[in-house]
This record gives sequence, structure tokens and C-alpha cells, in this order.
Amino acid sequence: MKAFHALIKGEVQGVGFRMSAVIRAERLGLKGWVRNTEDGDVEVWAEGDPQALDQFYSWLQVGPAAARVDRVLKTDEIPKGNYIRFSVSF
Repeated sequence: MKAFHALIKGEVQGVGFRMSAVIRAERLGLKGWVRNTEDGDVEVWAEGDPQALDQFYSWLQVGPAAARVDRVLKTDEIPKGNYIRFSVSF
């Protein structure tokens, strides 16, 4: 199991990014969270199978159809193991 933290920059709020991320992460069997930041970005913590994480990261670079992703700042992390599913955090 692996994990990453990501900050997605661009036009990513108000376009269904968080719910789309939850759906995508759940389909991939990932755990963690997604949330909006005060400065207009979207922040993600994801953990799970390395191949599923790679697929999720690739999706984050594009996002849902209404989004415009300018860049994704990703750092690999140590899995915490305290998440039971992937959800929206506030």
C-alpha cells in the first residue's frame, strides 16, 4: 500500500471536482479524502494499491469535463491506514 498528497490548481472548484474524485477513487478501491481549499485549489489525500494510485493521479491531471487543471503538485507519503473509504472532507 502507498499514499500521496496532491494539490490540484486551476479552475477546479464549482465544477464537480470533489464528487467526481470520490466516484473515481471508490471505483479504484482507494481510501482518503478530497476537499476545497480557501485559495481555490482542491486538495487530495489518497492511499491504496500503487497501480490504482497511478490511475487516480492520471485522472487528477485532467479532472471532470468542466474543470481546467493547470497543474498537480504531488508528494508521495506514508499510508496512515485510518480511512475506511474515500470521502469529501470539509
